[in-house]
Amino acid sequence: MTQPTPPVALIADDDDFFRLAVVAILTRSFGFAEVVETGSLDAALDQLSTRRGAVTLALFDLAMPGMEGPGSLSAVRECFPAVKVAVVSASTERNKILTALEVGVHGYVPKGIGSAELTRAVGMILDGQIYVPASLAVLDGAGPRPALEARPAGLDGRQDWRQDGRQLRIPDLTPRQRDVLALLVEGRSNKEIARRLQLGEGTVKVHMAALLRSLGVQNRAAAAVVGARLLAD
Repeated sequence: MTQPTPPVALIADDDDFFRLAVVAILTRSFGFAEVVETGSLDAALDQLSTRRGAVTLALFDLAMPGMEGPGSLSAVRECFPAVKVAVVSASTERNKILTALEVGVHGYVPKGIGSAELTRAVGMILDGQIYVPASLAVLDGAGPRPALEARPAGLDGRQDWRQDGRQLRIPDLTPRQRDVLALLVEGRSNKEIARRLQLGEGTVKVHMAALLRSLGVQNRAAAAVVGARLLAD
């Protein structure tokens, strides 16, 4: 009889001491056989790609190399739907929490809550619940959510709009996504992009999924057309 694969978790945070504390909680309280540690978004994506199916929980800090905020996790949710994804961040800004929930994370855990509450939060997430800090319930009263702020037109008066009606400009993309887009416009394959940027192919695929989502297009060809226009502006 085949034995079940031991559960594996991932913690992506460039704070060594915080990673150490999280590893202890995950192994002692939840029985994870292994906790993969990374210090950047690219490294985390590479691990998720190479260990597809093994990682069941992934915790991400918002202030580490490659991370441009909660929106960076949208492609992680799309490409690894079986993984429970949560933010563990020092920031308790309401907009960041709401953005993280919008992209589908399973929880937003403030770093300052203490080990006991952190353990409880991880337990809730593993049980299929969505964990948010108590402060959100206070701030998120009955009032309507604020509308997204409109971005100004470019210097030439032209505007580029996503399919959801919001204006798209190059600053909306992370630096790594801009690198991938530039190579895509050159006609490079995923393998060539991976080699040029020294990334795993799986990591490039995740960045490509994020690009398609951000640009509001369905395929690489359309992304290349939109990207050529944006990069030329």
